[in-house]
Amino acid sequence: MFWVIVYGRFFLEGASMDAQALDNIHLDMGGPWEVVLALMLALMMFAVALGLKPSQFAFFKTDPKHYIAGVLAQIIGLPLLTLGLVYLLNPIPSLALGMILVACCPGGNISNIMTLFGRGNTALSVSMTATSSLAAAFITPFSILFWLSLYPPTRELLTTINFDVIAFLLQTMFILALPIVLGMIVAWKAPDLAAEIQKPLAIFAVTAMMLIILVGFYKYRALIPLDAAMVVPLVFIHNACALALGYFTGLITRADIPTRRALTFEVGIQNSALGFVILVTQLNGLGGAAVLTGLWGLWHLVGGWTMVFVFRFSDRKRRKVYV
Repeated sequence: MFWVIVYGRFFLEGASMDAQALDNIHLDMGGPWEVVLALMLALMMFAVALGLKPSQFAFFKTDPKHYIAGVLAQIIGLPLLTLGLVYLLNPIPSLALGMILVACCPGGNISNIMTLFGRGNTALSVSMTATSSLAAAFITPFSILFWLSLYPPTRELLTTINFDVIAFLLQTMFILALPIVLGMIVAWKAPDLAAEIQKPLAIFAVTAMMLIILVGFYKYRALIPLDAAMVVPLVFIHNACALALGYFTGLITRADIPTRRALTFEVGIQNSALGFVILVTQLNGLGGAAVLTGLWGLWHLVGGWTMVFVFRFSDRKRRKVYV
């Protein structure tokens, strides 16, 4: 891992002169599309809240050590690790902003599927996803501002885009927190209705969001081949470190193998689509950050499914040893 990081810093420094223009590019998807994107994000958060159940937080009582360690690794550990990476690798400010933004996002729901196929602790995975989704509504906006403020280039970048902190907090809380609260109320007052409409709403919102994002990437497709060669190594290093953080969190808490696997996926798989929407609707669509969050969304699937293969292969080898 040390040599990968050294290579990444060397590679990024070599390409930085060609990439400085990324900091000056802003994705403008058009006012109506950005409003629709924000509404779809709100609808997705509402759908997530419809599925939140008290049983999903049972690990807080039944197995608090691993649950709390995983939540802390996700909410504090990953942004802190990312801050260390941007200081070490020194990417251009917009790419650093994208890395920190992704690290502050909640875990992605696909982590539950990966945990299942990787023979991990699925119940813990679901509990942590529910926790991070709930926390996202109230913590994510403040977390983004806090961690961005600790890295001078990103702090300065926010001043160049006339960033309004109060407006960002209010708008992001409105998009994230209000739908979560409303969804939880519906789930509490009308559980049958919540169960009936959750899946269709979630599918509709996610599909609409992905279509709009794909339209945006098509509109700015010329940026991707130009900068992918620089951004992909950065995303690879970041995601590998995130997966490793989750696994070593389980080692520190002396968790069993299935629990370590669940922690690996929960910390290493982030909801980068949420980061992209926040970026476009609230952070002026910074070009470098947009390319990074988009490629992160693709790469963490590669990294996650690779870990599924590694875990299943290790199970096969272990069975042969004991046979």
